[in-house]
Amino acid sequence: MKNQIANQLVKYLEARGVKHIFGLCGHTNIAVLAALSKSRKIKFINTRHEQIAAHAADGYARATKKTSVLLTHLSPGLTNAATGVANAALDSIPMVVIAGDVPTHYFGKHPHQEVNLHADASQYEIYRPFVKRAWRVDSAHLFPETIEKAFTLAESGRPGPVLVDVPMDIFSKEVDVSLFKRVLANAKSLHKPSLDDGAAEAMIRALLAAKTPLLYGGGGILLADAADEMRKLAEHLSLPVAHTLMGKGALPDDHPLILGMSGFWGTKFINDKCKGADWILGLGTRFSEADCSSWESEYTFSMPPTKLIHIDIDPAEIGRNYPVAIGAVADLKEALKVLNRVARKLAPKGVQRPKLVAEMAANRKQFVTDNRKAMESDAWPMRPERILADLRAVAPRDSILCTDVGWNKNGMAQQYPICTPGTVFTPGGYATMGFGAPAALGAKLALPDKVVVALVGDGGFGQNPAMLATAFEEDIAVVWVIMNNHAFGTIAGLESAHYGTTFGTVFEKNGATWSPDFAAIARAYGVDGVKVESAAAFRPALQKAIKSKRPVVLDVYMKNEPVPTAGHWNIMDIYSPGKKVHHVSTGD
Repeated sequence: MKNQIANQLVKYLEARGVKHIFGLCGHTNIAVLAALSKSRKIKFINTRHEQIAAHAADGYARATKKTSVLLTHLSPGLTNAATGVANAALDSIPMVVIAGDVPTHYFGKHPHQEVNLHADASQYEIYRPFVKRAWRVDSAHLFPETIEKAFTLAESGRPGPVLVDVPMDIFSKEVDVSLFKRVLANAKSLHKPSLDDGAAEAMIRALLAAKTPLLYGGGGILLADAADEMRKLAEHLSLPVAHTLMGKGALPDDHPLILGMSGFWGTKFINDKCKGADWILGLGTRFSEADCSSWESEYTFSMPPTKLIHIDIDPAEIGRNYPVAIGAVADLKEALKVLNRVARKLAPKGVQRPKLVAEMAANRKQFVTDNRKAMESDAWPMRPERILADLRAVAPRDSILCTDVGWNKNGMAQQYPICTPGTVFTPGGYATMGFGAPAALGAKLALPDKVVVALVGDGGFGQNPAMLATAFEEDIAVVWVIMNNHAFGTIAGLESAHYGTTFGTVFEKNGATWSPDFAAIARAYGVDGVKVESAAAFRPALQKAIKSKRPVVLDVYMKNEPVPTAGHWNIMDIYSPGKKVHHVSTGD
């Protein structure tokens, strides 16, 4: 029996358990949309811009821990989505992008919207630098095995997005349905590599012999759903846990063994503990520049003399930035199961470090004490620390927080306690402005019973406000908190510190800073919008927004105060050699 590819694609996705597809229409993909209109199992989430769709699909994948699906049109649709797909790639988020293309019989003739300046029908090549693989399907009978390969590759090894580029005539061709049945017979999850006992013993013995061991967790812990296994190992061996930006929350911020985020936005105490470790167990991290103070040994890590044990699913990351004493390619969840078993065999009574735990507790308490004045300030514009403190006081422990870039990301990572692993979604690798607001849509669709808050700046929110249309149409009850400093605030503080100007970074009209009325914009889209008028009004407005279970925008005027920086980023030496200056306040 034969049936149209578009129809069989939808049936295939249903069989895989896909519940939502994010995207935008175009003349090359309407055959798929027509097939989706008949599905009772898959909801198509229509957006006004492909970047919104890509970020929403990214947030959805982070929340479900499953591969998301993005449907897009050719050329401008594909390039509009590219930023969101690249963001997913650099954060190792599994996604299958299905894109329409020009008809196969028109390749090279330059039909409507074809990209062929260097090669015929070459639009799919645009994605090659950042997807795990890009396929163009030129024969209908190869489509079933290609879409199956796409899901398998997106989910295996180091996860990431893939592209399946489909000429529009292929969507409309008929194919033998037995070809789809054949690929659906494949196992839909693969066993993952673990550690052998010999390697695990070598690692545990090194940590037991160490005087100042440290566990360093990256986003790979959360991708592997291994937070519980990591916590058990840290507790058994009393390992202090520092983390990357993407590893935030892998160990709850109220755990006695938590140190916090290292690097540029890490505190001196945390960075000194990292630098003073004699052995570090690095799990699921690429040791990125910001987390490692530009890899300069004076600030965060000094390897050597510190010795590194590094476990990651991606062999390319092991030894990339620091020499490795013991390295292993493994799935972190499986590896940590073995490490926990071996640790209990070699040290059945565990390890106690009461002096270190007390020192860490005192440091955390002192940090809050030093920050308390700002956290409780009634100043207007609001202090950013007060916004974070009020949000933490109101939001449930297991609420989902989606950030953008700037104070909302860097300040959150440094000062906002994450109490439940896997509940903060932030754009780490690509640091994409505009991620947080639409990513929250995907997170809420995936986890409808959770409170989902998007904590974003006015610059980031202004990138994709059309996502409010989707929120209204689908009743997606996200609360957007806009930390509105009338600027690209972090860059404004950077430029002011080094060059004495904020040119091109502050939003101005006739010499005065200004901002659109985002609350009014929200209401124009049919979404509740509140312009917060005082520091005291923020918390009750937030409580009301969460309680309403409706999409709500809270526009909060915020002082542009820099996030404290105890680490180092060597771009500062490019701007102002030898001055050791970072950012300055540019607020009122």
